[in-house]
Amino acid sequence: MTDARLRHGRASLALSFFVQGVTFALLVTRIPAIQDQYGISDGLLPVFLAAVPILAGVGSVVTEKVVTRVRPGTLLRWAQPLVLLALLGVGAGDALWHAAAALAVFGLAVGALDASMNMMGVSLQRAYGRSIMLGFHAVYSLGGIAGASLAWAGAHWDLSLLVSYLPVVVVALPVALAGSRWYTSGKPAGEPGEEAGEAAGGAGLSFGLLLPLCLVMTFAYIGDSTVSNWSAKYLQDVLGSSEQMATVPYNVYMVTTLIGRGLGDFGVRRFGAAAVVRAGSVLAALGFGVVAVAPGAWTGMLGFTLLGLGLCVIVPQTFAAAGRLFPGASDAAVARLNIFNYVGFLVGSPLVGALGDAWSYRGAMLVPMVLVLVTLVYARSFGEGAARYGGGHERARTVDVG
Repeated sequence: MTDARLRHGRASLALSFFVQGVTFALLVTRIPAIQDQYGISDGLLPVFLAAVPILAGVGSVVTEKVVTRVRPGTLLRWAQPLVLLALLGVGAGDALWHAAAALAVFGLAVGALDASMNMMGVSLQRAYGRSIMLGFHAVYSLGGIAGASLAWAGAHWDLSLLVSYLPVVVVALPVALAGSRWYTSGKPAGEPGEEAGEAAGGAGLSFGLLLPLCLVMTFAYIGDSTVSNWSAKYLQDVLGSSEQMATVPYNVYMVTTLIGRGLGDFGVRRFGAAAVVRAGSVLAALGFGVVAVAPGAWTGMLGFTLLGLGLCVIVPQTFAAAGRLFPGASDAAVARLNIFNYVGFLVGSPLVGALGDAWSYRGAMLVPMVLVLVTLVYARSFGEGAARYGGGHERARTVDVG
């Protein structure tokens, strides 16, 4: 494969990560507006919110089967426009069943999209012979910041969901389709893909070996959902901040996530994936600890900053580790691992809420802290040894192709 083809494939995949970051942020940050537009009751809202990750998990399971016949790039090429059109559908409807249908399509398509994007990222990383996976997720974080900013503007100017979403879809959809022409699996043209070896549904994939990474993924997303769902309430109700300041922690978290992921690949190349994951776990646990004992809002902000820097490296490296553990069945491994992304998201927010109501929100923060620390037990699954990037995968001298 030529260096130019790798560079183009990397850039086009990064574009997909960015577009998905924008799209997802536009959905989750306008949930109150969606609730108002469709008249969804407070009792029914959790059902709608839970349905999206559940259906995304279904989409990820289906993706594992589909990529035995169709390349991940082909699936991604059509899943991303479907996600964008589903977002537009959420903004355009006016009946409850419209919202239900649009969110169902969004959930199924986003599961396929997340799985196929990370499959391609793992494959490209193998072709590069060095860590680039964190860079893709950094671009996703950048898209999330852009999407959240657009959502803020829509809310600030009191724009309808349709008016907010339509320009984004009109721009992003053709851009994503145009970029998809350069998708590559990291293999030379005409060479059979990994999926040919996975026709039996991930033959050779041991769930026992994959289980530690599944747990790590779940714990990381429990931590992530704690920040996204409870940071504003925690800062305002527990630490006594103003309503305006309570909106800041998530933005700070996203910015530090971007910074941590932007620099993380260099850390993996220098110290190895296991060392970076260990450091991230300790830093994230320290962040939860600071949040739990914070005497005031500014100390709480420091805790959320540490959280962003620590948690951000875990998920991309978990996908990368699955690819290294199962080089002949990495697509199936990524698809199955991706399901636990949604498991963590489903468990995290209700868990912290229930503990906060029954005990205290300060005490509730200790639970994700402990779960993140459990990642240290499974750090060996990320690769050890002199090769640094695990199992000799990182090549000491490789042509810089991007």
